[in-house]
Parts: sequence; structure tokens; C-alpha cells
Amino acid sequence: MKIAVTGKGGVGKTTLASVLARLYAGEGRKVLAVDVDPDANLGLALGFSAVETAAITPIAKMKDLINERTGASSDGLGKFFKINPRVDDIPDRFAKEKNGVRFLVMGTVETGGAGCVCPEHVMVKQVLSHLVIARDEVVIMDMEAGLEHLGRGTASVMGRFIVVVEPGARSIQTYEKVRSLASDLGVKKVYAAANKIRGKEDEEFIRSVIKPDDFLGFIRYSDEVISADRRGLSPFDTSAAIKEDIRAIKERLDAL
Repeated sequence: MKIAVTGKGGVGKTTLASVLARLYAGEGRKVLAVDVDPDANLGLALGFSAVETAAITPIAKMKDLINERTGASSDGLGKFFKINPRVDDIPDRFAKEKNGVRFLVMGTVETGGAGCVCPEHVMVKQVLSHLVIARDEVVIMDMEAGLEHLGRGTASVMGRFIVVVEPGARSIQTYEKVRSLASDLGVKKVYAAANKIRGKEDEEFIRSVIKPDDFLGFIRYSDEVISADRRGLSPFDTSAAIKEDIRAIKERLDAL
């Protein structure tokens, strides 16, 4: 199963992605969690310490490896490099493990303009494509909202796209944008999970804007999750209620 979790900033993508990863790992499944969000904090949510996460070098920052695999010049000169570098060994070499989940950080590709093709960008996209197409474990990606890292061939074979929404117009607007982007990439189905639900009014709002067939479930607003975030702890280890809400979402995913 390959799952991409996305949505606008602050809606709880990382909470959902991290707890899903821990739940699948708890079943004895091989799980690879991938941080593709520039605001990378999936490691803390999985249970890694701040010191451990700070020691992880994102793939996009591994200049020597990128130059070696793409043939790009180390001094930044020259225009030619491979667009299909070898990446099949990268997950096993660089993923870190905690609580039964293997963790990989892709990192931010800093370019001079939108759509710029550089060796770092090529490397990240090639690794993501390999994870989706060639790997046999559960792969859960904590994405940014734009899906820029996913190409047409990669996105079209993703098992599930989940947009995390909260009860507000801006969040729903992002959901609709992601649906459109995903459709352009050949994705047939995009699901929604609603976070920060405080009561019936929030539930009714979500049901009024998300089709039942596209909806996975509610995640209640939780002070425990906010406290865990402040302390750099995993929500899986600090909130039984959130864990059960996301377990219900996982069960619906498995049923689908």
C-alpha cells in the first residue's frame, strides 16, 4: 500500500501520517515513512528525538551522492546530467528505524524558479518513483500540499491520496486544489480525513462539503496532541483517543 498524505499547513498531516505508520508497523507490516514536506517534522511525530532528527541528512542535501549518481559537476558548472540515476539502494542505506517504522527524509529542493530541473530535483523525484513503484512495503508519504515532487507516472500508481482537512473554507479550498492536481496526474481517487473536530457543528460542515464515498473519518480536536507537539513527542504514544480515531480511518482504508 502506498499512501500520500497532504493538505494545507497546520491541518494535521503529520499526525495522521505518523499514527498510520505506527499502526501498520504494529501489525508486523514493513513500513517506510517518508517526509516530503519542506516543514519536516515527521521524525518527531514517529518518536525520534530532536537530536536524532537533527542528525539526519535529507536526500536533497546529499550533494556528493547526487553528483555521483547524476554525473553533475560538483562546482555547479555544466548543463548535462542523468535524469534517471540509480536510487534502488538509497532507502536501505539511509532510512533510520524507530518503533518498527523505517524513516526517510527527502528534503527541500531550493531552485531559482518554479519548474526548475536540477540534479537535486531529479534525485528526489527518482527516489519517490522507486518507493512507489518498486518497493514492497507500506509506504506513507507526508507531503506538501502542491504535489510538486510527484510526476505523472509516480502519482498514478499511488494507492491512496488522503487530504487532511479541518472545518474551514480555506482547508476545503486546498482539498479541491489537490483533487484537481491529482486528477491532472492521473489519480482517480482522492480521499479526505477531517481533523480538529470539536463537535456536531464541525461534523455537519465537513459532511456538507465532502462526498460520503470520498470521506474516511473524523479525528477529534485534542489538547494531548498539542501538548505532545510542544514536547516533541509522538501523538501515538500520548493520545489514546487520537490513536483510535486514526485506527478507524485505517480500517476504512484497508476495506477500500
